[in-house]
Amino acid sequence: MVAKMASYEAVCHLEKRKDDVPAAKNKDNLGESDSSSENTGTSTEESADDEDEETELHAEKDEEEDADEAQDEEFKIEDVQFKQFCEKCKDITQSHDYELVTPRRISKGQLQVQLDAEGSYKCSVTGLVFEASERVLVRYSVLSWSKFGAFLPASWKSAGPIFNVDTVDKEASVLKSIEFPHAVCLPDPKNDTNFGVLHVKNNQPLIEPTVNHSGSHVKWNVTSLSPVGPIIQTNQSVEHHGVVMVYKQLGSDNSNSFHIYPATNSSSDINDVSRQVRCYKNRYIRIEKPPTCKLEEGTYSLLCEPEGDIKPQELKFTRDVTKMKGYFEVFIEQPPPYKLCLIKTDTEETVWSATIREGDCVDTTKKKPRKRTGTCKRSRSPSENKTVYKRPRCQNGSDGLKNVVTQGQDMSEKQLLQVARQLGKEWKQVAIYLGLVSKDLDDIQAAEKDVTMQKLKMLVEWKSRQMPGRATAFHLWKSLEDLDELPNEVQHTLQVEGTYL
Repeated sequence: MVAKMASYEAVCHLEKRKDDVPAAKNKDNLGESDSSSENTGTSTEESADDEDEETELHAEKDEEEDADEAQDEEFKIEDVQFKQFCEKCKDITQSHDYELVTPRRISKGQLQVQLDAEGSYKCSVTGLVFEASERVLVRYSVLSWSKFGAFLPASWKSAGPIFNVDTVDKEASVLKSIEFPHAVCLPDPKNDTNFGVLHVKNNQPLIEPTVNHSGSHVKWNVTSLSPVGPIIQTNQSVEHHGVVMVYKQLGSDNSNSFHIYPATNSSSDINDVSRQVRCYKNRYIRIEKPPTCKLEEGTYSLLCEPEGDIKPQELKFTRDVTKMKGYFEVFIEQPPPYKLCLIKTDTEETVWSATIREGDCVDTTKKKPRKRTGTCKRSRSPSENKTVYKRPRCQNGSDGLKNVVTQGQDMSEKQLLQVARQLGKEWKQVAIYLGLVSKDLDDIQAAEKDVTMQKLKMLVEWKSRQMPGRATAFHLWKSLEDLDELPNEVQHTLQVEGTYL
């Protein structure tokens, strides 16, 4: 029987200050190096190019600041775990022998908290518990399991969010232990569940033992600091504390389109969903409904009153790490209210329900005015336009990795292979939409017996027929957008690849 979950609220209220922060020492985690160069040219053309580059950088900085401001708005709601109360776990919840501390956000999802003296401190945002031996400044951020899940052996699965933790100007040993929040439902206090901690050190995965665990946390003695997160070893289905996140598409005046995401109550998964929604071409708003529920690995369906068009009819919830999160797409022509119910298919049990009313569908967010700079972009002659090189924009992830955002770059075979793996039996229809004919398909199938490689060869053949710069993720998506049978995973992969390469 699914336990009743209490109403939720987001747990963070971060201070936004612009104090100077001392630089952290380099630990095992990847860092970012800064570089600078000086130009000594005195020609008029070089001076003009410098002005153009400065103007473009001003514009790019404005865009990045706008994006950061938007993320500041979302960080308070979506990038953390939700409060919940579980009837099954209430007797084995974590002890409260700690001081509650509120961190502040310093940049791009990175948090910082000052631990004043020896003792135990719990972060009010992430649920992390630090045991310190002395005064120390700690920085940390939530990472995505999509980057680290490949390190897990087959019998191990993520049990909660993965973090990058670092200390400022002090050795890692000043932190005696860290307790990580987990999303596994443990009704039996004597449960012999085998927890561990994935510790990625110098790009090498280590599975380290835990000290103990409660119904909410996993305790680990610090060996060094780098990406770390709780994992669980099991070959059976495990019940998780879950959330259901509801997003409404904006701009649909005559109808209502929603995306419904089931996920574990882990800030890593919630972060992934939030990031995925921000990558969509259309704009969505989050509808605040009590999200907490219980989720077991298995198949779920979604019911809607009044009846709407729901795709897919069934969705498989799994703890396997995937880059794109599965969701239900709901299209309803009638006006609200709507009642939505998430059903476990094999038991027909309702694990979550919510009513969406008219007031929930109103966009109340205010777009901040665009910042302007005093510099004006100088117009170029046609010959200058051919020779000027525009620097690619860089996005710094909270894990310390730098991702170069490029426009108009043809897809690599590795990226095409990712798409090929997501295609099902509709891959031959995809081939027709891409301009291939039946003879091409016969030749591919005759030359290659592996189905995945057949799909890859089909995509490579499409790429070979395109002009340079015309085989991008965007061009592939535009060629296939009218194909109704195209899987959601492919659509989102192409949209994301067009933004984050």
